[in-house]
Formats: sequence, structure tokens, C-alpha cells
Amino acid sequence: MANLRDIKARINSVKSTSQVTRTMEMISTARIRKALDRAQQAAPYKDAITRMLAQVASAGFDDSQPLLAKHDTEKNVLFILIASDRGMAGGFNITLQREVQHEMERLEAKGVKSQIITCGRKPTEYFSFRGTKPVMSFEGISSEPTMDEADRVASYLMDGYASGNIDRVMVYYQHAKNRVDQTQVIEQLLPLSEEQLKMPNKPRTKEALSQIKEEKYTDFEFEPSAVEVLGYLIPAYIRTVIYHALLDSAAAEHGARRRAMQSATDNAKEIISSLSRTYNRERQGSITTELNEIVAGATGMEDNH
Repeated sequence: MANLRDIKARINSVKSTSQVTRTMEMISTARIRKALDRAQQAAPYKDAITRMLAQVASAGFDDSQPLLAKHDTEKNVLFILIASDRGMAGGFNITLQREVQHEMERLEAKGVKSQIITCGRKPTEYFSFRGTKPVMSFEGISSEPTMDEADRVASYLMDGYASGNIDRVMVYYQHAKNRVDQTQVIEQLLPLSEEQLKMPNKPRTKEALSQIKEEKYTDFEFEPSAVEVLGYLIPAYIRTVIYHALLDSAAAEHGARRRAMQSATDNAKEIISSLSRTYNRERQGSITTELNEIVAGATGMEDNH
């Protein structure tokens, strides 16, 4: 059984830890509101350009365009993993990292090459440690993403896809449903199919794709042609989707860290309570033992007299 000094030291250690977790919880609570506001403010623009893209695609879709052409064979897949620079956010980072790693291993078993762009220090370290160096990485801005980051990622993947060096582009990130809950998002950015373009802001499931209704936007006249307008819109659409994913992930990061730190603080309180009871019990036992020794000593002295 640990002595009183050891138990007291343990209590003080847990208290110090709980102060840190409580402070981090408060910081994330203060930041999540701003991050959610940024993501919500960007959402209308994303929705608008997605609807516009769907309208133009209905008027003219030509898969001969570089960013609309579907490659005959899949030889190289690009993964975009958006996570965080810091840990202490529960399973926020590791869930996505393992998901991408397993998919890359599955593709490798089929003879398909893959490369990855990491947004956040944690995923960069995770894959670098395992021998997979990201082709592009961003660190230090996971909680405050910029449009420049989205532009660089979008330019790389569009150039690679248009030149034939990339056959498919997937993006992985956590979506902030609210201040508490996050959900994992896996979205295919390229190739864009005609069905996907006609489904603005809807889950791209097989069931949803089968229920698409053909809609022609004959009220619009395009100059230049709808196909050319579509070619101009797609790069803007891809940049917008990536930027919104970065903002959404930043909000989800703060929410995940707040919840993780709140749970850690609650656990620390339970440990402190348990250790305090143990301390008091041991202290009471020690006092009782000392009293018994004193009484026994006094009784012995009386007997000698």
C-alpha cells in the first residue's frame, strides 16, 4: 500500500493535469464559435457555385475536357487528408490517418500507386514515420486555414489530373455538425461525373444517383458555350470545396478537442476523489495505529510502576 506522501503527490499531480485540461477545454470552447462562423459563412458560396455548376452541366456536359475526362485505367490516386497540427483531440486525427493508410494499402495490393497531401502536422508526421512522404504538406495553420493553402492544393491536383499523372482524387476530413459532434467525410473530387454535377449538396450515394431527374436549364443562353463556361467553373468549384473542407475541419478540430479535454477533466476529478478517499482512509488508519501505540506505551509504563 502506498504511503501518505506518495498518495498526496499523486493527488497534486492529477490536479495539475486537470488544470491544464480545463484550460485547453476553455480555449477550444472560445475558439469553436469563431471557427463554426467561418465555415457557415463560406457555406453559401459553396452552395451557390455548386448549384451554378449543376445548371451549366445540365445545359452542356463534355467529358472530353481535361477535368471531366474519366481515365481508362486507374494507376495513381491522390489522397488529400485534412487533420490538425496538435493532438489531445481524442480520435480526431488517428481515425482519418488509419482510414487513408488502409485505403492506400488496399490500392497497393491491386498494383495502384497512391500519393498524399497532408494538411496538419499530425498526419504529416504519421505518414512520414511510416515511410510515405507527402507530395505536399501544410503545418501551423490547421486552426486558421487560408485560401492560399486551398489554391496550392487545387492547382496541384488539377495539373496532375489534366496531365494524366493522377487518375482519381479523394479528400478526407472531419465535418463539424455542431459544437459537440463531428462526422467523417470521404469525398471524390475528381473525376467529376455528370450525375455528380447534377446533385448539388446531396450525398453521392448509389441510391441518390439512381434517383436523379434530368433537368434542362433552357432559360439560359451561354456565351461562350455552356461547355466552355463549365470549364471555367470547375477550377473555382474545386478550390471552393477544398477551402470549405479546411474551414470545416478547423471547426471540427476545436469541437473534438473541447470534448476530449472535458472528458479528461471529468476523469481527473474522479481520480482525485478516489485518491482523496484513499488518502483519508490511510491517514485515519495511521492515526489509529499511532493512538494504539501511545495507549499501549502508557499502559506498559503504568504496569512497570
